[in-house]
Amino acid sequence: MSHTVLVCDDAMFMRRMLRDILTQAGFEVVGEAATGTEAVERYKQLRPDLVTMDIVMPDLDGIEAVRRIVDFDPSARILMCSALGQQALVIEAIRAGAKDFVVKPFQPSRVLEAVHRVLG
Repeated sequence: MSHTVLVCDDAMFMRRMLRDILTQAGFEVVGEAATGTEAVERYKQLRPDLVTMDIVMPDLDGIEAVRRIVDFDPSARILMCSALGQQALVIEAIRAGAKDFVVKPFQPSRVLEAVHRVLG
């Protein structure tokens, strides 16, 4: 059975890019979220094996969404997606419970390496 993934990013083209990378590698993208609040709600509904989470999102940033998901499920596996120059935010996200991060713009091989690291 393939691993399930929830893709969270406010930019539709980034969600589409991640969806394509993941589905071509055999993962099942079970949902998407465009806001932090939506990410938390979808996680609770879908219980995916992995979440990809953008840092900068409307209404609730990715770091706070990570905190809320980890509060709900301490075993949640979350991969942060950040733009260059957000190192301090990435460190904060890891402290909040994210397991790893990838930097935008995405290179498919780097995304998949990080996904495999997070999933163990």
